[in-house]
Parts: sequence; C-alpha cells; structure tokens
Amino acid sequence: MPRTKGSKNKPKAINDYASQIAEKQETIASLNTEIASIQKAIEEQKNTLKEKKTALKKAEKEAASLEAKKAKADAKAAEEAKKTEAEAVLKKLLASGMSADEILEKLK
Repeated sequence: MPRTKGSKNKPKAINDYASQIAEKQETIASLNTEIASIQKAIEEQKNTLKEKKTALKKAEKEAASLEAKKAKADAKAAEEAKKTEAEAVLKKLLASGMSADEILEKLK
C-alpha cells in the first residue's frame, strides 16, 4: 500500500465562525465610527471654509471702497494744488504790473 503524502500529525482545522464573525463586526463598527468622525470633520471644515470665504468677500469689498475713496481724495487734493498754484501765478503776474487782458492772453 502506498504511503499517504503529508503529515499525519497536522492539526485539524477547527472553524470557529462565531469568533471570526465577532471580529469582523468589531472591525465594521470601528470603521463606521471612523467614517462618521471623518464626515463630521469634513462638515466642520466646509462650514469654516464658507465663513472664511464670506469674510474674504467682505474684506475685498471694503478694500475696494477704501481705494475708491482714496482716489477721490487724491484727485481733490491735486485739483486744490493746481488751484493754489494758479492763484500764486496770478498774484505774481498782477504784482509784476501785467493787466488782466495780458494775463488772459498768456493763459491761452
């Protein structure tokens, strides 16, 4: 009679399905908990992002408003400077003895 292959002393496989099922259920529960915490963190980050975008839009709007006010004030200051310079030139010409008609001719 031929000899059988393999060891005759190998342990017989005992299938403990109940413990395997319990392990898998624990794994599933822990994964579900992790997923829930990650989703909660994502929602919090979305809310934070939304708040930051709103604050950014508000700040950009305020900056644009301030830039417009600055430009307007600069234009007004430049106009005042030109007016003051023109008055100084006019006074100088009048002091030098020029007539108003001659001054008007020079300005043209």
